Amino acid sequence: MPFILVSQLLTYYDMKTNEYSILKIYLSTTDKFGSKLMYEHLVYLAKEKNISGVTVNRGIMGFGMSSTHVTTSRFWELTEKLPVVVEMVDKTETLEHFYMLIESDLKNMKKGCLVSLEPVKILLLKPGEK
Repeated sequence: MPFILVSQLLTYYDMKTNEYSILKIYLSTTDKFGSKLMYEHLVYLAKEKNISGVTVNRGIMGFGMSSTHVTTSRFWELTEKLPVVVEMVDKTETLEHFYMLIESDLKNMKKGCLVSLEPVKILLLKPGEK
């Protein structure tokens, strides 16, 4: 009997740790959605759709699907084309629905991008004071 309880507990634990995910969208600072920057479009749309949290990180150096050249933020270079990662954390199901909403926007971009969805274990979820 105790084995069944431990087994049930482990199953419950696995369900709780996989309940939340992180959606990562790798873009460039120059990617556009109409006249708006793509990362801004994604942040405002995520806010509108009540995604729990979104962060945009600008890289200082990188390359990928949108460029075969290494881009860097060295002060003497004129380009502002840098890598950007938009990270969203929420319930897995919510992020899957959000991705379905933005998939065509991403596919219609002129340059490339990369999107991943990974399970995440939430260690602390503390709301701030208002």
